[in-house]
Amino acid sequence: MNTKDFIRLGIPLGEATRRATDFVSRFVLSGGDKTKLEEELKAIVANPALFAEDPLRKELAKAIVNAPPPPRAEPVKYRQWGEGLEHEAVMQMERACLLPVAVAGALMPDAHVGYGLPIGGVLATENTVIPYAVGVDIACRMKMTVLDVPLRELERHSERLTRAIEAETRFGIGASFKHRRQHEVLDADWNVSPVTKQNKDRAWSQLGTSGSGNHFVEFGLFTAHGEIHGLAPGTYVALLSHSGSRGTGAAVCDHYSKLAFSQFNDLPSELKRLAWLSLDSQEGQEYWEAMELMGRYAAANHALIHKHVAANLGAEVLLDLENHHNFAWKERHVINGVEKEVIVHRKGATPAGEGVLGIIPGSMASPGFVVSGKGNPESLNSASHGAGRVMSRTQATKTFEWKKVNALLREKGVTLISAGLDEVPMVYKNIHEVMAAQHDLVTILGQFDPKLVKMAPHGERAED
Repeated sequence: MNTKDFIRLGIPLGEATRRATDFVSRFVLSGGDKTKLEEELKAIVANPALFAEDPLRKELAKAIVNAPPPPRAEPVKYRQWGEGLEHEAVMQMERACLLPVAVAGALMPDAHVGYGLPIGGVLATENTVIPYAVGVDIACRMKMTVLDVPLRELERHSERLTRAIEAETRFGIGASFKHRRQHEVLDADWNVSPVTKQNKDRAWSQLGTSGSGNHFVEFGLFTAHGEIHGLAPGTYVALLSHSGSRGTGAAVCDHYSKLAFSQFNDLPSELKRLAWLSLDSQEGQEYWEAMELMGRYAAANHALIHKHVAANLGAEVLLDLENHHNFAWKERHVINGVEKEVIVHRKGATPAGEGVLGIIPGSMASPGFVVSGKGNPESLNSASHGAGRVMSRTQATKTFEWKKVNALLREKGVTLISAGLDEVPMVYKNIHEVMAAQHDLVTILGQFDPKLVKMAPHGERAED
C-alpha cells in the first residue's frame, strides 16, 4: 500500500500517512495477513481511540487523532494519462485534488514533480486561483514560425543561422539587451499590481530575451503532414522557441504565493504550496490581472525573437503558431453533470480544446509535434507540454559527460550552440511514448526535427 491508498482510506496527510507506512511494514513483518490490511486501517480510522494502548497500532491511532482535519474527505476525481509516472508527482496530484476549492483534475503523460502541483498537472477550481498551480515562470510558451529559408541553409550555412540567433536574443539569468527592444506590451497598464509596476523597467530590459533552464531557440526542419493554415504539405525550415515571462513573472509568483500562504496557516504542510486566492478578493484580482499581463509580456518576448531573427535573415514568415502553459483560464466545463465556469490551471500542460493548435516539443535531439486538440473533457481539454523529465538537474550533471552527449548529437545531425548538461536529451522521456499515451487528446499535424540548438550555457541557474 502507498500514500495514495492511505488518502483514499481517509488517513490524514502528514504524520498520519507516515505512521501508516510504518504500521503496514510492522504488520506484515509480524506475520499479519496482507489481505486484511485495508480492513485494519479502516478500523483504526473509524475509531482511533480504541487502539490507544495497542502496541502495534497506537502510534498511527495517535497521529490520526492529532492530525488537522483534511480539506476534503476524499480527492475529487481525476484521470491520469501515461504509465509509470513518478510516484511523488502522482501524490502531488492526489493531494491537490483534496483542496476544498478543487472540482476536477487531470495528469498528463509528461508529469514529474513540481512545486505544489506537479508539472503536467491540470486542476480546475471554483472562483479561486492558485499561484503555484500556475507556476513560477508564468505564461511560459512555445512559438514556431516557418520561414522561406532554403533547406540547404541548415547544412551549408548554419553559421549564418547561428549568428542570427545569437544576435537577436539573450540567454542566462538576468539577461537583457543594452539597446532595448520595443513592443506595444509596454503601453499596457503595468499598474494592475504593485509588483508589475515596480518591475516594469526590469521587464523592458529583458524584453526579447530567453533566460535559462529548459528555455531554447532552435532552427529545425518542420514537416507538415497536411495543409496547416494555408501552409502546403512539405518540409520547411522553421524557428522554434520556448521561454516565459522572465524575472518579472517570477516576482509576481513569489509575491502572491506568499500572500496566499499567509492566509492558510491551518493547511496541512503538504498542501501549503497550493494555497489559493479568492477571485473576489483584491489580492486575487491583482494576481489575475498581473498573470494576464505576464501572458501578453511572454508573447511579446517570443514575437520579438521571431521578428528580429526573420529580419536578420531577410526571411518571410509562412506560418506562425504559438501556445502557452503555466497559466490559468476561465473556462466552462461539465462538472458532476453540471456545466459551470471554473478556473483551469495548466502547469506544464497545453490547451487542447477541439481544433486548438499547439506545439509539444521533445528534446534537443528528438522531434516536437504540431498538434490539433480533440477536446477531451476528461483532460479538461489539455495535453502534455513536452516529453517530461526523468532525472533531476543535479543528477544529470553527475551522470552525463559531454563526450557521449556530443556523439549522440552528431548521430542525430544536431549542432549545439550552447546548453547545460542538465538539459541533454537523456534527461527526458521518450517523446514518441508520451505522444502515444495521449492519442485521445491530440492529433499530430506535423513534426519538427531540431538541427541547430541554443540554450543557456552550462552552469546557469535554471529559471523554468
